[in-house]
Amino acid sequence: MKLNERSLAFYATCDAPVDNAGFLHKKGGRHPAYHRRWFVLRGNMLFYFEEPASREPVGVIILEGCTVELVEAAEEFAFAVRFAGARARTYVLAAESQAAMEGWVKALSRASFDYLRLVVRELEQQLAAMRAGGCPPPPRQPRALLPKENGCAVWSTEPPAASAGTSAGTSAGARPGPQPPPLPPRRRASAPNGPLDSASFVQLHEWYGQEVRALRSQWLRSRAQP
Repeated sequence: MKLNERSLAFYATCDAPVDNAGFLHKKGGRHPAYHRRWFVLRGNMLFYFEEPASREPVGVIILEGCTVELVEAAEEFAFAVRFAGARARTYVLAAESQAAMEGWVKALSRASFDYLRLVVRELEQQLAAMRAGGCPPPPRQPRALLPKENGCAVWSTEPPAASAGTSAGTSAGARPGPQPPPLPPRRRASAPNGPLDSASFVQLHEWYGQEVRALRSQWLRSRAQP
């Protein structure tokens, strides 16, 4: 498979979310020394950089046809990415903690398309078994809608339900809460000075503003009364 270097470099450093990222110690191919590299996992491609701020990766490992397993090495928390074939290279990596090693092993083991095919096949089998057994998915519960008047949700006129902690001997002389503001009357098709469709926005704003101010004054007077 041919890979374009510029496309790979752009994909490795783009702003899209990564599947995993962090420092790993990578064993050299020709020399047994370990080098600390910044690794980024995107899909089935494992990029490694010299530093997190590097603009281009040093290399990339295509995670297809490989296995991830723990190994004994000079470095602690080591694991290997092995490929099938006599001449295939084995990449030995080492994390900086036990938790980091477990996270990388899990992420790398699930990165290949072969693993995704197995997951999809298993889900298809489960779906076929559900359909054969006559177990449809549970229906979605509709959300409760408030009653509406004049196109607006109205205040609830029912008293609040008593909670479990409320005693049955609540005094009957409890003071009721404040009453909600009155609902505006139904809008007619015409205004005092002419039809609404021929009025300007300023005129409509002034007409409706007067009505809103009158309703608010009426509500404030009703609250002030004992």
